[in-house]
Amino acid sequence: MSETTRDRSTHPTPRVVHSAAQLPDPTPGRERAVVMTMGALHRGHAELMSVARAAVGPDGEVVVTIFVNPLQFGSVADLATYPETWEADLAVCQAQGVDYVFAPAVTTMYPPEVPEILVDPGPLGQVAEGEVRPGHFRGVLTVVLKLINMVRPDYAVFGEKDYQQLVLIQAMTAALNLPVVIVAAPIVRDHDGLALSSRNVRLSPEARAAALALPRSIAVAQRAAVAGQTADAVCRSANAELAAVGITPDYVSVYDPQFNPNPVAGPARILVAAYVGGVHLLDNGAVSFGGGL
Repeated sequence: MSETTRDRSTHPTPRVVHSAAQLPDPTPGRERAVVMTMGALHRGHAELMSVARAAVGPDGEVVVTIFVNPLQFGSVADLATYPETWEADLAVCQAQGVDYVFAPAVTTMYPPEVPEILVDPGPLGQVAEGEVRPGHFRGVLTVVLKLINMVRPDYAVFGEKDYQQLVLIQAMTAALNLPVVIVAAPIVRDHDGLALSSRNVRLSPEARAAALALPRSIAVAQRAAVAGQTADAVCRSANAELAAVGITPDYVSVYDPQFNPNPVAGPARILVAAYVGGVHLLDNGAVSFGGGL
């Protein structure tokens, strides 16, 4: 074992920093990975941290950012009700062997004396989730770019649950020549199939039961695609599954890997979003048309 290899069996408490100046420079010879979160951490976030650790190895550095980004919320009420669980979040980070927790204040991220310069997501940011939540992806890309510049990671890990967000971050990274590798992590689901989300804690038992129609709609869509149905027919199958429990989705859409709508052949992704019990939920899954892989 080298002198730089750290024993993570005891998982020391991560160092908490509140500004980029407090975050040490990346250690020469060690890689750094970042997992960006808004707190209220759950098993899905823990999996992102595990993927980050695998990317940099036992000698690398894993940084978790905890920042509830006001720019990506469409309403003050939604921002005000976002759960905050600081002590539990630190426990999750410690259990995963995280090295640093970067928790900046809003004034640190968006100083009032600095002109408001935001990242434009382009046409991709105007469809699906971007159409339902105008300005959302502008806020997401702005904070992601700022955090990449502040943390200076070699890798940034994002979950596939927010699939459109992932594609946009990948596109921004390529377009702006950012020196970071974006790593995609699979969706983590609860025992009943619901995609894990910090918002799930706001679901009543009745809403939770209804929300299971989202993963069922994805499964129905995947079977329809395997059976040779078109993208439109696949979406209708998913919509029918949601309608059966009284859910009217914000959108059910299928896109190819370049996020072109209604693909006819090859790999694609079906995205579903709906308000269930007043809680905005997302889900998605891989589909394939025309025998493509």
